[in-house]
Amino acid sequence: MGSDVNVPGLHFEACYYQGIEYCIRHGLKLFEPGAQGEHKIARGFLPTMTRSFHYICDPRFRAAVREALAREGEALLDYREELLAHSPYATTTTDGANCAI
Repeated sequence: MGSDVNVPGLHFEACYYQGIEYCIRHGLKLFEPGAQGEHKIARGFLPTMTRSFHYICDPRFRAAVREALAREGEALLDYREELLAHSPYATTTTDGANCAI
């Protein structure tokens, strides 16, 4: 889609692996792979909450956006819990059983 040549793995190299290597080299503790994509869970990226700050001048539009984001926020929390149930990582409970993070 943006290239005349198909290069296997180029998307992941450019979008993930280079960024991860940069974080390791520079001692950064977090790498945010971007929004969306259930396929990221299989690659070890769990959904995390992020923040975005914008100022909306029109007070009526600001109120409408605030209401919509409140509804969306609740739905995203539920969806995050659903995705975390498919985490490739496991933790051990106090009784020794393994469970997803």
